[in-house]
Amino acid sequence: MLLIAGTVPDDNLPLTFGNAVIENNKIVINSKKIRISQGSSTMISAAVIKTLKYYRQSPPNILIAGDIGSGNGSKLIYHYLIDNLPKLCPDILALHYILPIMSLMKKVVKSAEKCNKKPILIADAGSMYAAKSAKLAKKFDLFTPDLGELAFLADEKATHPAYMKNFLFEMDTDKIPYLIEESYSHKNSSNNIIVKGERDYIVNKGKIISIIDDPIIPELEAIGGTGDTLTGIVAALIYIGIDIKDAAIIASKANRMAGKLSTLTPASKIAEIINKLPDVYEKYMCQWSGICCR
Repeated sequence: MLLIAGTVPDDNLPLTFGNAVIENNKIVINSKKIRISQGSSTMISAAVIKTLKYYRQSPPNILIAGDIGSGNGSKLIYHYLIDNLPKLCPDILALHYILPIMSLMKKVVKSAEKCNKKPILIADAGSMYAAKSAKLAKKFDLFTPDLGELAFLADEKATHPAYMKNFLFEMDTDKIPYLIEESYSHKNSSNNIIVKGERDYIVNKGKIISIIDDPIIPELEAIGGTGDTLTGIVAALIYIGIDIKDAAIIASKANRMAGKLSTLTPASKIAEIINKLPDVYEKYMCQWSGICCR
């Protein structure tokens, strides 16, 4: 089972668990309809619609709730995972937008460790903040930070991005190798990370193993959600059996190539990129992974 958990900015959405399908460009989970925009919904759609469906895999299980900043939906997700992970025992648990609550994240990880086989743990956004601040980074298999989030991981003392050292706010892309080194030296990074940006850095245990910068699509920087699609793609690729390091490289390439195959402008929506993923897999996946048929 691939289990994705996160919140969306809709206070009217109750805690919802189940398989997801897509109808009329909306995610549908147990009759609840969720608009595809940035964040968890983009990650889900990238993983569900285009990757797992292309490979004729069962869609992931989704645990989602509405939260516009109060933390109520996030707490519902934390407590559901704490209570149910030992029964669900997912192969992969991918945590996304969720209010960072360190005490609850510690309980989630402890609950995951009660599974017959500990799930592969992936974190992005708020869940990554919680994992780092709770000193649980080494329990995770993959983080997917952008430059700003990487700077937070590199700060050995900050428990929230608002409390980062001032000089880290001023870091530019030339300093990414330094920030990677700092994040690992303070044990604030997971075993693998993808640093998302104009160039994607694929890192394993502190070593940069690949830098993906081809194709360069400047328009991608103006489109919200491209980092979320990358996290969704890599989670799905790991689920179909690709090694984490290879899945990270392939996901980065696929995300970029989907942008290249789209006719993008700064006004383009993330759905245009997501819809190109099957074409990317059809043309390039055999070359990239050796998986030549569905």
